Amino acid sequence: MNYQQQMDRAYALTEEYLASCFQGEGLEKAMRYSLMAGGKRIRPILTMLFCQAAGGELEEGLEFGCGVEMLHTYSLIHDDLPCMDNDDLRRGKPTCHKVFGECVATLAGDALQAAAFRTVLFAKGPWSGEGAAAPALAAGVLAEAAGVQGMCGGQYWDTIGDGQPHSLEDLTAIHDKKTGALLRAACVMGVLACSGHREVDDSCIDAAREYATHLGLAFQIRDDVLDATSTTEELGKPVGSDSANGKTTYVTLLGVEGCREQVIEHTRLAKEALERGGWRGSIGCLCWLADHLAQRSN
Repeated sequence: MNYQQQMDRAYALTEEYLASCFQGEGLEKAMRYSLMAGGKRIRPILTMLFCQAAGGELEEGLEFGCGVEMLHTYSLIHDDLPCMDNDDLRRGKPTCHKVFGECVATLAGDALQAAAFRTVLFAKGPWSGEGAAAPALAAGVLAEAAGVQGMCGGQYWDTIGDGQPHSLEDLTAIHDKKTGALLRAACVMGVLACSGHREVDDSCIDAAREYATHLGLAFQIRDDVLDATSTTEELGKPVGSDSANGKTTYVTLLGVEGCREQVIEHTRLAKEALERGGWRGSIGCLCWLADHLAQRSN
């Protein structure tokens, strides 16, 4: 199986699992609308690939990864609300609050966050012995990544700084929390999924964190380039809104060419970090994925 096939397999597993969730009407319909609105599914794919690299199987990281994706979707619903970014489009479709109203969209996000932790804590992995703690450990990793030390904290600093200039250091600190924290959680949780029934070298956790940190920065910088150079039709969401709102971006600070150089550098550092882990499986697909994301057009 080549790297693209591994990616396609992880993507298909994610879509199948998520499609089985929230089949009801009412609030579940709004949750399902945003959860199944498309997307790259990078976070659950990373969880599964890291589980595989640590010596497990893709499927063993599926539920942990889907929990991360549910939490990520909740964050997108709330980001799009009028009190936050006030966006009308997400992945080429009307945002949740445009379809269901602000109240229902807010509740859909809240419910997805709760469902994320339930999915992780009740994951049906082959846990045994000390490994039986894997779901609780994974839930703790996800909680830290989502809270004040992670995604929400980064969003807070970004929000109170709207319209204010940021230094490169400040901007990087914000996005390391907003984007990087959840990516780190996805990668580390993949290693934990494997550790539930196999001995895993502690260096794998450190390598997963460092890989995700550089991957997240490369991802965000590439996002800023696409926001400055693409169209709404190409990206499936409004472009140029950060510039219009006076927000500092990597393009503001570095220019498009400087950003492209930084994407290349952080991608290199992400792949280099993987070499410091004591992996039992292949890291080839993770290296390929880093290159793939660095070159993406949407």
